[in-house]
Amino acid sequence: MRFKPKLFSSLRTYSKELFYKDLMAGIIVGIVALPLAIAFGIASGVAPEKGLFTAIIAGFIISFFGGSKVQIGGPTGAFIVIVYGIVQEFGVTGLTIATILAGVMLIAMGLLKLGAIIKFIPYPIVVGFTSGIALTIFATQIKDLFGMTIESMPADFISKWIIYAKNIQTTNLAALAVGILSIVIIIFTPKFSKKIPGSLIAIVVMTAIVYVLREFFGFTSIETIGDRFSIDPSLPKADAPRITFDMVQTLIPAAFTIAMLGAIESLLSATVADGVIGDRHHSNTELIAQGIANVITPIFGGIPATGAIARTMTNINNGGRTPVAGIIHSIVLLLILLFLGNLTKHIPMACLAGVLVMVAYNMSEWRTFRALLKGLKSDMLVLVTTFLLTVIFDLTIAIELGLVLAVVLFVKRMSESSQISIFNEEVEEAEYVEGNIESGMLQLPKGVEVYEIEGPFFFGLANKFEETMKKIGSSPDVRIIRMRKVPFIDSTGLNNLSNLIRMSKKDKTVIVLSGVNEQVRNAIKKANIDKRIGDENICNNITEALARAEKIIAKNKK
Repeated sequence: MRFKPKLFSSLRTYSKELFYKDLMAGIIVGIVALPLAIAFGIASGVAPEKGLFTAIIAGFIISFFGGSKVQIGGPTGAFIVIVYGIVQEFGVTGLTIATILAGVMLIAMGLLKLGAIIKFIPYPIVVGFTSGIALTIFATQIKDLFGMTIESMPADFISKWIIYAKNIQTTNLAALAVGILSIVIIIFTPKFSKKIPGSLIAIVVMTAIVYVLREFFGFTSIETIGDRFSIDPSLPKADAPRITFDMVQTLIPAAFTIAMLGAIESLLSATVADGVIGDRHHSNTELIAQGIANVITPIFGGIPATGAIARTMTNINNGGRTPVAGIIHSIVLLLILLFLGNLTKHIPMACLAGVLVMVAYNMSEWRTFRALLKGLKSDMLVLVTTFLLTVIFDLTIAIELGLVLAVVLFVKRMSESSQISIFNEEVEEAEYVEGNIESGMLQLPKGVEVYEIEGPFFFGLANKFEETMKKIGSSPDVRIIRMRKVPFIDSTGLNNLSNLIRMSKKDKTVIVLSGVNEQVRNAIKKANIDKRIGDENICNNITEALARAEKIIAKNKK
């Protein structure tokens, strides 16, 4: 296993110019991350400082050990739904254990070199559950956005809207105005400021306005963070939970969801960043770094973390080019927590709700969603199924069933691309690249049949192969299995081949293999199939196979 953190390779050619750029980018990203970390913490059902702990600790670890030069780690909107559900059902201790388990899974994924595979999860699945998460986040923010008075909120999507409809008369118009103004500020900030994020300006402006109204005009109807939470601005202490086997069994599904979501989002973010800076990240190293972060962070009171696309792009756009920028972003957040942490209690809840509404909108990818609906029916099925499962049920079910759907569709497409052809009279000649000889047609001797398999000889081809076997009406002297276009063979394919050999022996038909590549030949040897048909009957190309067939026929005539 090659564990190659980008920090160490970046420091070999580090310079003052790079440090200055990383310093500026790190400070800006740290400021950008502040309101998001607080908002994600609260929306996840935990104290606001836990979001900050996550951004500080996980952000530092991901930058220090990660496989991307510019990845910024921390809490993200994608985790809100799953984290909130775990906290409601199993409490903060359950969340801590689930996050640690997820971290172990991520490390295992990296050690097993699954990074490249995870990046190829079908796009409709990613868009489906991302859009579903966005809609769910939006639904969770309606209460605070409208300033409604609701004692307890149900967990499921539909019940939330029923409760909102029943309590619409409790809407606080002042809170709603704060929320709407926050959204307006976020929308229009890019028109006059490219550096300072709209979410930060909205929080600063709305907090100042609400503070003045509360302190000087006695207007206390707008709820703030301090009204709901007691913020601890001190450094967190390590508190490792007691993990039992029963708890592990119970929390494994939730941990798997966190791990898969973290892996997908972090590698997607790193891939997008590569395209912008012209670099190439180490996916397995990145997974290990994400795993380490998710094992350590919850011990210090944090929540799940992953690579954040928006903050990563902010880092790039402000000049960050090495992991030093990510480390500086963590230090900036730490200083804010220690020296300005008490000020966060004045932030209006409606303003944070407005920030999260915009996060949900940006996550929704509604244009991509609409475009996929007009594409292939199979992609549309996966997209809609994953989306509805995420919204109506939960993210765990959505990811699990979405992956199952993707596998089924993959097998279906691979099976459709694989073909079995039977030739009785003539067959195409082998193509020789070195000699640049154009392929012609070869006449088959009497008593010889050629079966050509095109595509992977795997379990998805099993039914097609069995059906072809049933259609065999004759028993030739020699049956050539042409495998020049078979890139690999699995155990089911080997079993099918073995059955064909057994059936052919009963009919006194000799099997000859043609065009077997090295990988397939090794698999055949491990299954001892070469001993059953003889090494002399495994040929490099169709010309050799036909020559071998003629010898067999001539021998049988004697």
